[in-house]
Amino acid sequence: MAGDEHYRKLERMYAGAPLNAWYRPQLTVADGRAELRMRVRPEFFHAAGAVHGSVYFKALDDAAFFAAASVVEDVFVLTSSFNLHLTRPVSAGELLAVGEVVHSSRRLLLAEAVLTDAQGRQLARGSGSFLRSTIPLSPEVGYA
Repeated sequence: MAGDEHYRKLERMYAGAPLNAWYRPQLTVADGRAELRMRVRPEFFHAAGAVHGSVYFKALDDAAFFAAASVVEDVFVLTSSFNLHLTRPVSAGELLAVGEVVHSSRRLLLAEAVLTDAQGRQLARGSGSFLRSTIPLSPEVGYA
């Protein structure tokens, strides 16, 4: 079982990713679980005035990914596949994605995530397969 130091390093690694300066998400990691919060902004909208599915994907994949990463302390985890189901549009408020590991073996991890709005309504759900890579968790990948 991983510990708090590992979870905080994963959170710092995530916060330091250049892409996240634009999305401005907040990530909290625990054992086999991750929560991601992100405010809806008009820059996320498609032409019909609601959040684009790519934002849903990012929130769900990131939550599931870091849930999986929480149980791997030595190497970087990679997403090998991710399935997404969009269930409701949203155009205001805060998004919450909660990811949880549902299976873990020596090489493969499976995690699921659910995205909800500020009222707790489900917006989307996803499931992913994650693999242990050969890339060490180190300051070079922001793990510090």
